Amino acid sequence: MAEACSLLLLLVFVLSGAPVEGRHGSKLSQNYYKYTCPEVFSIVQAEVEAALNKERRMGASLLRLHFHDCFVNGCDGSILLDDNATFIGEKTAPPNVNSTRGFNVVDDIKARLEDACPGVVSCADILAIAARDSTVILGGPSWKVKLGRKDATTASNAAATEFIPRPNLNISALVSSFDTQGLSLKDLVALSGAHTIGLAKCETFRAHIHNDSNIDPTFAKSLQRKCPRAGKDNIHQQLDLQTPTSFDNSYFKNLLKKKGLLRSDQELFSGTSADSLVKKYAADSSEFFKHFSKSMIKLGNIKPITGSSGKIRINCRKVN
Repeated sequence: MAEACSLLLLLVFVLSGAPVEGRHGSKLSQNYYKYTCPEVFSIVQAEVEAALNKERRMGASLLRLHFHDCFVNGCDGSILLDDNATFIGEKTAPPNVNSTRGFNVVDDIKARLEDACPGVVSCADILAIAARDSTVILGGPSWKVKLGRKDATTASNAAATEFIPRPNLNISALVSSFDTQGLSLKDLVALSGAHTIGLAKCETFRAHIHNDSNIDPTFAKSLQRKCPRAGKDNIHQQLDLQTPTSFDNSYFKNLLKKKGLLRSDQELFSGTSADSLVKKYAADSSEFFKHFSKSMIKLGNIKPITGSSGKIRINCRKVN
């Protein structure tokens, strides 16, 4: 883990809008494709809009892909790789299997970019842009996406299992998980606000609704009818019952009422120092949006491969 001074320096760069140095010395920049693929932003936006017009839930799926990618050896597009003869990839790791989705949308974006500017735009950068565009389309904030990430040529099932935070973690484990990535408590709470959109499977919240005390009893009982102690693992429930397809601050308002669907959600409002942030974001959506944007930039800057060390995969599912 980087020392405090290094993290502070990184934060200064992020907040100032200056280029951020990647894993191998080169810089990420918003204008990285200005001359090599000037249409990159418009192409990604058009494909994301088309996907969300078909299914609003896809916005949460694309945002989640970027998050899960960055938490495993940095933002390198490794989550998109299928298993092959040399490695077992991240798609089948417990936090991802039968859960992550949106791969076909990424394929569509990549195909259009390969037509417009062959071999130029990385799969890792596609995930970063698609996450931002999904958030904006669903009513959330925007931010400047810095580009120039290269793609990994391998993936790690074991690393995905180890580093992607699980929905049953308590607040201490969550803080530790994010700290490992150079992310603060504020980042943890702000980024968790992405659960204002999307769905979760019964198996991910069963223990919380049946065993935990830090949950509204009426809310718990209503969920127990849908998600019993045994069976119905794949029944889906909206993470935010009020506005499930709108990116807003309802998630935090739900936590104040002890109506967080996942244990890891409600742990953010459980008598710790995270409580004040939850209250702030519940009371002021602009504060949430501001901090979410800053935290997404930090997330996207986790250990990118840059320079000549990585590759531009022609097919995001396969190594060239």
